[in-house]
Amino acid sequence: MTNLVFDTRFLAEYFYSSNSEFIEKAKSFVSKNKDRYVSTLTIHETYLLSLRKEGRETARMRLQVLLDIFRTLDVNAEIAVAAAELRHNHKIPMADGVIAATCKSLQAKCVTDDPHFQELKEIKTVWP
Repeated sequence: MTNLVFDTRFLAEYFYSSNSEFIEKAKSFVSKNKDRYVSTLTIHETYLLSLRKEGRETARMRLQVLLDIFRTLDVNAEIAVAAAELRHNHKIPMADGVIAATCKSLQAKCVTDDPHFQELKEIKTVWP
């Protein structure tokens, strides 16, 4: 089975899309893939997005959903250094560098449609 690291862009679409067809495809995609991971940085970004859009109660509820269905990966020294190298070579935002480095550390695909990841030939992406 393939390891998957879910980027914040997927979760933003999952929680906020008005496209019901996408939401159904996303739910099916998540349920079919058991090796699901999120970075602590993705948790931070998703919590902040929910906090700003809908308040603390919803943010906490969404946090629990993430903790229930994904394995959480901390940003350790290896990931931090790999992210810095990626950012230096590709001029991508910090969060994308960390997510990409997390994917590399797990030999995982990244679930994202973020165009920054298209520059990273060593990271394979998927989208439901």
